Amino acid sequence: MIKHYDIVVVGGGPAGINAAIAAGRKHKKVLLVERHGFLGGMSTIASVYPWMTYHTENGTQVIKGIADEIVQRLKNRGASPGHLRDTCGFVYSVTPYDPEVYKVLAVEMLEEAGADLLVHSFVDTVKVENNRIQYIQITSKSGRQKVYADMFIDTSGDADIAYLSGAPTLKGRDQDQKTQPLTMKFRMRGVDLKKVKEQMINHPENFFKKTPFDDLPNLPLTAVQGFYKEWKEADLPINRDQVLFFAGPAEDEVLVNMTRVQDLDSTKIEDLTKAEFEGRKQVLMVADFLKNSIPGFENASISSTGAQIGIRESRRIEGNYVLTKEDVVAGRKFDEVIAKSGYPIDIHAPSGNGMEISWIEGDGSFDIPYGCLVPKKIQNLLVAGRCMSTSHEALATTRLTPSAMAVGQAAGTAAAMTHTNGTTPSNIDIKELQKQLVEDGMVLV
Repeated sequence: MIKHYDIVVVGGGPAGINAAIAAGRKHKKVLLVERHGFLGGMSTIASVYPWMTYHTENGTQVIKGIADEIVQRLKNRGASPGHLRDTCGFVYSVTPYDPEVYKVLAVEMLEEAGADLLVHSFVDTVKVENNRIQYIQITSKSGRQKVYADMFIDTSGDADIAYLSGAPTLKGRDQDQKTQPLTMKFRMRGVDLKKVKEQMINHPENFFKKTPFDDLPNLPLTAVQGFYKEWKEADLPINRDQVLFFAGPAEDEVLVNMTRVQDLDSTKIEDLTKAEFEGRKQVLMVADFLKNSIPGFENASISSTGAQIGIRESRRIEGNYVLTKEDVVAGRKFDEVIAKSGYPIDIHAPSGNGMEISWIEGDGSFDIPYGCLVPKKIQNLLVAGRCMSTSHEALATTRLTPSAMAVGQAAGTAAAMTHTNGTTPSNIDIKELQKQLVEDGMVLV
């Protein structure tokens, strides 16, 4: 069966959801294609939790629009408390959410916008003529089918559509193409968080903090980063240097972010297979360590693991502009801004056990320019989310969920405008795009 759409979005993560909603709200015929059986991307597939951050370090909210609408609608359902200050002092705010409610809400919002959805559908072929994508081929339980469109948006996370179309792509850091490590996240229930908090209050020297813990007793526990002494003594064969977990959404529940699988390429199926097994082995090691060594975990048990291992970095496009570390750290402002972010550069070492954090200067925010969404060579393709055009270092901030949501809305709006005006993404009227984004609730200044 052959279908034709105005816009096809491939990848149902935060960028893809917001792109499809934005384009649908512009009265375009939109299809969102997702390879898993549910939406949410790393948030739901790999248990990335909580979302962070919609704000700068000083508390200014720089990500709104559809991204914030999702949070407010989750709040209305009792599925998120909204934006909370992070007790770890790492970033200004975190946004806890219930992933099961988010899976349902995302589909409802797509339906409201008039967008079609196909899950359990994998794109294996991209047909290109004269530097334009003619159709994609989807493989599913129904066999193979071609889907034609005037515009395509790649929100696959791995730049799959860009790569298959022949657009230039990059991978990892420049010198060796190594990427940030993969992580199998998991949840534990039965955790006594009051006991954990007492440790933080009584032994602050054992925890990471960028700001004093003076007000910790009055704040809800959202994040714990530390227990350096206990982790060092355990000497597990996992290449990281600290304990890291996030509280919630249930009162006795945490999301643990501690496994680290390095030196594997998530775009190679053999490596991805190894990573899945290694990640799950590490989950069992870490869970035993927490139960035996961390006060408050004595009666805890694993309640879930990610449906797949979490991927921080893989392929990304080489676009009309490549956002750099220098752009981020300087808090650079661009005339072609289509989204903002306040999250610092947060690189989990491709090799070794450390992390590199680079804070944003100025007002604590940086601009993401439109050129980061526009791939070279292919004329009817936009890219959003983790695989947009950045350096390895800058990707360590733009990969975060709220940023992906914001860029996704911008890509969906730009694709709709391109379709309406019969032009190409490279020739779009940036001022008109910015005007529409602001009217739709996004923050650009």
